[in-house]
This record gives sequence, C-alpha cells and structure tokens, in this order.
Amino acid sequence: MIHTSGFPVNFYTTGAWDRAVEKRGDLEWFQAALCNPTTRLHVVWQGRTLVRHEDHAVLSLLDAAAFNDLIALARSVVLLGCDAEAAHIAIDLSPQPESVVTSLGQAIDLRSIGPLLPPREASLSALARGMAYWHERHVFCGVCGAPTLSEQAGYQRRCSNAHCKALFFPRIDPAVIMRIEYKDRILLGRQASWAPGMHSVLAGFVEPGESLEDTVRRETFEEVGIHVGSVRYFASQPWPFPSSLMVGFVAEALDNKLHLNREEIDSAAWFTREQLINSPEDDTFKLSRKDSISRALVNDWIAQGA
Repeated sequence: MIHTSGFPVNFYTTGAWDRAVEKRGDLEWFQAALCNPTTRLHVVWQGRTLVRHEDHAVLSLLDAAAFNDLIALARSVVLLGCDAEAAHIAIDLSPQPESVVTSLGQAIDLRSIGPLLPPREASLSALARGMAYWHERHVFCGVCGAPTLSEQAGYQRRCSNAHCKALFFPRIDPAVIMRIEYKDRILLGRQASWAPGMHSVLAGFVEPGESLEDTVRRETFEEVGIHVGSVRYFASQPWPFPSSLMVGFVAEALDNKLHLNREEIDSAAWFTREQLINSPEDDTFKLSRKDSISRALVNDWIAQGA
C-alpha cells in the first residue's frame, strides 16, 4: 500500500494476496480445486460482480462443489489465488441469461460498490472483472483467426490451429493521470460525457514509443495547451474499467493560460484548496470517485496545505 500525506492508494490492488502463480501450470491441482467444497467462486456477469441480494456490500461467493454445474457454463475460469483456507476462482457467466445470475444474487457494477467492500474483496473482484474482459476479447487468435483455448489456470490462451499455436497473455492499457500544479492552485477538468458536475485531474493513454513522463507532457499540452516542467511519480492503481493501469504523477505548469482542446475536454479551470474543501459535491461541482487515484491526488494536495 502506498501512502502519500496520509491518503492510501489501495483500491483494487491485490497487494500481498497470494496469486498462487506456482499452481497455474498444475492442471491436476486446478481440476481438483474446481470440485473442492472449500473453493470459493467469484461470479462475473457482463462486467458486473455478483453480490448477495440482501446486502450489496457483501460478495456472493459460491461453493465450487455445490455449484460445479455453473463452471461448465462459464466463458472463462480463472484462478485468482489462494488463502490459508481456500482457492478463489473467477467464473464469467456472461453468455448465460440473467435469470441464471439472479437466482444466485444480484450482478452490480463494481464501481458502485467497490468503496463499500473490504479491501481484499474489492481487489479480487477487480481482478476477476479484468480477467473476464481479457478472455472475452481473445476468444479468437489475432494471427490466424482460429479459436483459442485457455491454459495456465486462465492466464494464457493458445491458438488451437496446430500450424499457428500463437500464445496470448493478459494485457493492460497503461495510462497516466496527473495533478498539474501552478502556485497555489491545481488544474481540474471534465469531459462532456461525464456525470453532471464531475471534475477530475487530467489523464490519457500512453502511446508507443513514449515514456510515462512524455505522455504526461503530451496529454497536458494536447488537452489544455499547458507546458509542464518537472514531473514526478505519485502512485499507481489498477483500474479494470475495462483494463487500465493508472500511473499517477504530479507536474508543475510553466504558466496558467489555458487553451482547451474541445474535442478532448469540455471545460477546465484552476482551483484553490479552499474551493475544493468547500466543494458542494452535487451536480454543479463534485470531485472524482473516492476509490480513484484521481481523488487520492486531489486529497493529497489538499492535505499538504493543512
């Protein structure tokens, strides 16, 4: 867990969780785990997380032995790891009708319940969601178009074409997210597609041939026409919505004159600590989600002025 000015950046990170990497290649062990009553199944359906009907802040973890018939219906089956008592396995039931899922609980967008879950449950749910997304998009070989098969307990897919046999591994999309500072203010902006009032620090995806610092400078100039000087690392956070790794930075603006690129950003402005502390958090103005590194970057800056 990374701490900055007392604000941890820990949402959706698995940290010290045992991913049981050494067991991924043991097919016999994995098959046995799928029938073991101590194994817990984490269910994903169309990008959503299965929770109990009566309490949306509690995951609905299924007994693998009792619900073994569901495994045969899953699009993907992935070993999330092990604790002292059990293996944890994610199954993606997205191809099945919603009635299959509603009989087990309720499928809810992880973003709406993530901050309410215990850290480990939120992290495993994020991992399950991210792996389900990757499997969904690699059903066919990107080289020859043949179907692919899951291997290594869900962490590898191999082309079924004997003349190809291309291997594919889980991928993430690296993105930078940066707090731009100028004297006693920071820059926040918003996109037109966001919820009313939502403001965030700037962010953007890394392009081929770029360093992370290069991306911070390019994205800042592209979106708001600002050149930045020093760029320093803050923290990183997995963001499986759908498959990003957010790498946070703090950068110093060389001036405060904004020239917005309206194709990328709807509005942007400089804000003082007092303005952010007194944020109404409504449709006129509100900060980004509490489980996001964007919010951690803002909270960290506010705390520095205390």
